[in-house]
Amino acid sequence: MTDTPATTDGGAAATLDAHPLVVLLRGSYPYAVMHAETAADGMLTVTIRRDAIAAACHLLRDHPEARFELCSDVVGVDMLGQEPRFCVVYHLASLAHNAWLRLKVGVPSHDAVLPSVTEVWSGANYPEREIFDLFGIRFTGHPNLTRILMPDDWEGYPLRKDYPMSGKTPWTPTY
Repeated sequence: MTDTPATTDGGAAATLDAHPLVVLLRGSYPYAVMHAETAADGMLTVTIRRDAIAAACHLLRDHPEARFELCSDVVGVDMLGQEPRFCVVYHLASLAHNAWLRLKVGVPSHDAVLPSVTEVWSGANYPEREIFDLFGIRFTGHPNLTRILMPDDWEGYPLRKDYPMSGKTPWTPTY
């Protein structure tokens, strides 16, 4: 499973369509893959439809040609001014194949909901809670979707780009 470097002449798209992981995903879920590219860091990056992310992750974990046993990170991105406004990015590792994969899922601002992948990788639990807490993206099926960093009564989501830079009330330490 080696990545083919992207080229600026349009040749990379055809090459990545033939990448074994892209073929595997499209063969099992033809509607799931929206785009595949090699990122600047050389990692294969596949954009998945949000309604297919859980199924795609199950496949990538369980299929012998993939075997991505580890979800090393889940991060949120606010792309204010674009739609979908949010992007959730998953970094997966296959120890069996010595391979890395990045999955991206667009999440619209008017319906900031995404299926949880904690059933696939329990290590996604805290990162999904952090994304919920700081961006307001809800993960359906999450076992404990509660705030993890901010106080329970906190209003708003501090990592959104439209969040006010100065607080409404001054912070006073409680120690």
